[in-house]
Amino acid sequence: MFMVSFMFSIEAVNDTERHDVVDQRLTADNADRSPVMRSLRDTPADDDVPLEVYATDGDGELAAGLVGRVQYHWLHVDLLWVDARHRGTGLGSRLVARAEETARDRHGCVGSRVETWDFQAPDFYRKLGYRVVATVEDYPPGVTEYTLIKSLAPKG
Repeated sequence: MFMVSFMFSIEAVNDTERHDVVDQRLTADNADRSPVMRSLRDTPADDDVPLEVYATDGDGELAAGLVGRVQYHWLHVDLLWVDARHRGTGLGSRLVARAEETARDRHGCVGSRVETWDFQAPDFYRKLGYRVVATVEDYPPGVTEYTLIKSLAPKG
C-alpha cells in the first residue's frame, strides 16, 4: 500500500480573490454533478438578481421595505421591515405580494423562501401561505430560526 502525506497551511482569513475561486470551482463542481444545475448554468435563472420593493408615506419618507433576490426560479426574501407606526395595516403583506408577483411574472419564479426568527414574523408568513420547512434552535442561542417556503405557481 502506498501512502501519500500532504502538508497543508490552514488559515482563517477573509480573502476576496480566494473566495471567488472557491465560488467558481464549487459552481463548476455542482454543474458536473447535477444535470439540473448544469442546465441552469449561464442562463438568466443562474443570475442572482436583486428584487426590492419599497413603500413611502405621504411625506416621501420610507415606511416599509422588502429586499430580496431571485435565482434558480425562486424568490429569496432577505429583509422585510415595516415602520412600527404602519405595522398591522397590511403594508407588509402588500410588499410581499408585490415581490411575489414580480418574481413570478418577470422572472418566472416558482417558489419563494424566507428565514425569520421566532420573535419576528413566522406567523405573518404563515398567514400569507408560507409553510415551515426547517427550524434551527438556538440560532442565536435562545432564539429559533424558521425557514418558510411558498409556491408561486399560477393559480388555476
